[in-house]
Amino acid sequence: MRQKYQMIRDDAENILKIREYAVIDKNLRNVATHNLREENFSLLYEETYDSSTIEHVIASEENLVQALRTVNFFPAGGYAEELAEAVIGLYDSENKSQTELFFDDKNRIA
Repeated sequence: MRQKYQMIRDDAENILKIREYAVIDKNLRNVATHNLREENFSLLYEETYDSSTIEHVIASEENLVQALRTVNFFPAGGYAEELAEAVIGLYDSENKSQTELFFDDKNRIA
């Protein structure tokens, strides 16, 4: 499966949003990942977090992966760790409010 995660830090609303997208159209199975377009990804889920909670977890070096996982949003181990690293990078940057990660299961080692 090819997935995209979009992390958006909204300082005005004091929230972090993580959106999970995936290519679900079976007709796109043979299309190279670099040839995919935005419209080829379908939104699967969006989770919203309070920024102050995320900042606290980062500052206290608590498990950010555990804080990001919810009943409805539970990315796989390796993906969750990369998402956590991206969130830390997002909060460490003063002028960055959004980042994306792409994953292709074909490229993952079992």
